[in-house]
Amino acid sequence: MLKSLVILILAATGIFIIDQNIKMLFVDGFRYYTDCIDLILVYNKGVAFSMFAFLEENLKWIQITLLIGVVGYTLWLKKKCYLLPVGIMVGAGLSNVYDRFIHGGVVDYVYWHCGFDFAVFNFADVMIDLSVILLMILNFRPQTCKS
Repeated sequence: MLKSLVILILAATGIFIIDQNIKMLFVDGFRYYTDCIDLILVYNKGVAFSMFAFLEENLKWIQITLLIGVVGYTLWLKKKCYLLPVGIMVGAGLSNVYDRFIHGGVVDYVYWHCGFDFAVFNFADVMIDLSVILLMILNFRPQTCKS
């Protein structure tokens, strides 16, 4: 069990550190503009596409509760194959929640506008998406995840 927690904690810590360091570049003033992708600074008060921004301060506490629930459920399942993707998700989620405490909103910086305008997002958002895809693969292909 201790080894399992170490995997989860190391993955979460690594993603958190990488994401926060990238975000600090943008908070400190870095910007870059191209025809398709702009690297800019936006503080997102909501979640994806600024949904639930009306929850204001309550949103970060809801997110913390959800992250605790995900970790608890994963440990209850006792399937080691879920620990890495959940660690990635938790590190990314905590990084975004940390932004809410420090900056009042999530630091987003990648703005795709080539052919269509897309939401502004960050590294943590990509890691959350990746972890969900990995969890879906593990869930729908049980032969890859024995225990």
